Amino acid sequence: MFSNIGIPGLILILVLALIIFGPKKLPELGRAVGQTLGEFKKSTKGLMEDDKEVSKEDKKI
Repeated sequence: MFSNIGIPGLILILVLALIIFGPKKLPELGRAVGQTLGEFKKSTKGLMEDDKEVSKEDKKI
């Protein structure tokens, strides 16, 4: 989806984000996005492990 953005596109997005949110709010925003992605990753990992356990139980039966 974002594979054709490239370096100039990323720089433009970062500059626009800096203009819109300001230098004080940008680190907070980045931290919040990072925490959200971490929680999402952790929950999907948990779901995958649960699915594997159910799959193993089904094979035993």
